[in-house]
Amino acid sequence: MEEAGLATITLASMRPVVEKMKPPRALYCEFPLGRPLGVPNDPEFQHRVLAEAFALLDAPNGPVIADFPDVIESDEQPLACSLPPRFDPNLPACVDEARGLRKAYDRAVASRSRTDLGRVLTADQIPDALAALHRIASGDDWKTVEIPGKNTIAVMHDIRAYYDEACLELADGPEPGGRATEAWFFEATEAGKTCLAARQAIKDAGGPFPFWFYMAPGHR
Repeated sequence: MEEAGLATITLASMRPVVEKMKPPRALYCEFPLGRPLGVPNDPEFQHRVLAEAFALLDAPNGPVIADFPDVIESDEQPLACSLPPRFDPNLPACVDEARGLRKAYDRAVASRSRTDLGRVLTADQIPDALAALHRIASGDDWKTVEIPGKNTIAVMHDIRAYYDEACLELADGPEPGGRATEAWFFEATEAGKTCLAARQAIKDAGGPFPFWFYMAPGHR
């Protein structure tokens, strides 16, 4: 694009990456991942970020990396969200939990008129995918367990979307922090614990790195 005469600016969330890639102009913003403009629902702050970024167009030459002066710490506190009680003790806890969240998920989709779920799974398949991960976590060979959707990265995306949307429908209180729903999923839900256990089981069994690593954020 630069060679065609179109000036570009990068909003960088990870300084080591942008230092290695050397884009023509980059504004490093030390914000939680997923929030490149910083504070949600704060147009004044977001316009400050954009103004700093567009100011890089005045740099005489590049590559240039500038640092946005404000730092926003990531909020790792789990979002407060009530989970449904157990209904069928004969089911794995994660499957029973996912079924119990279905009405909240459906309400969330109706209110937003959209969903992030759908890369490889439908909402009806979420319990089945969790049942497969439960089998792996319980010791079944990951190579023989048929996971709906097969691609673990896409499967995890859809499970997370299902849970996040149901959670935000049920949660009360202020705007959640940058990693609040992530912390809630992996630390408070049976599904999150099952996914981490399945991930560890696949790793321990010698599964390919991309197949298990990207099932959860690297720090987990």
